[in-house]
Amino acid sequence: MIKKIKGKYVVLSETTGRKFGTYKTKKEAEKRLRQVEFFKRLKSSPRLRTRLKKKFLLRK
Repeated sequence: MIKKIKGKYVVLSETTGRKFGTYKTKKEAEKRLRQVEFFKRLKSSPRLRTRLKKKFLLRK
């Protein structure tokens, strides 16, 4: 989730409230949120992990 706090955009966990970064623009915050979501789903997706291993993006 993205919240605007003191004129900056903060990426927060919806469940724990943990901060994932503070950014000047909403676009930067959205980019970081997409990264967090991608890696969250990577752990639970064996198919995606296999595809990334084939492309050498993920080490064993």
